[in-house]
Amino acid sequence: MAQNKALYTFGKGVCMPIFKLLYRFQTVNADAIPKEGGVIIASNHLSYSDPPLLGLSSKRRMYFMAKAELFRNKFFGALIRALGAFPVERGAGDGKAIKTGEDLLREGNLMTIFIEGGRTKTGELMRPRSGCALVAQQMQIPVVPACITIVGNPKWIFAKRVVEFGEPLTPQQLGLTVDGGRRELKNASNMIMDDIKRMRERALHEYHKG
Repeated sequence: MAQNKALYTFGKGVCMPIFKLLYRFQTVNADAIPKEGGVIIASNHLSYSDPPLLGLSSKRRMYFMAKAELFRNKFFGALIRALGAFPVERGAGDGKAIKTGEDLLREGNLMTIFIEGGRTKTGELMRPRSGCALVAQQMQIPVVPACITIVGNPKWIFAKRVVEFGEPLTPQQLGLTVDGGRRELKNASNMIMDDIKRMRERALHEYHKG
């Protein structure tokens, strides 16, 4: 899958001051992301601003699984493809999307999967889906948990965000073996989500400390 590097770099340069102004976002522990090799970023999902916030918070270029509906507009679909997004049919066990993700990871890229499978409507974390763990299991690559936390008034669309990355979790730490079954995937997904929960609690606590 071809990502337009020049457009990605240009977009990042344009978006950085805008997103800093709108969201006053703070990045925590971005150095935890391995500097090379295939890595999955497993993040929660609050709003449409999440992909650019994650991309702006990482020195490495990211690819994203995005819901297929976003690609129905040809212009917008072509734009987000050039920026590294590719479509996934949610809830359909989309083998094509999984293969695209595996190919990107095999080439040593950084790919983000929203572990809840969609945006939360309440602002609270939802239960994790197994897609992220499945790709990590099949590819035997590390997962970096990521948490985007709204630390301002959640009713305000431009409330301040904290984007925190956790330490990489290897397949061994997650208990993922190549021939493992659904129980392994469920346990690994819960482990990743537990890290995301801890990061969210810490961000809220640090904010309320002042």
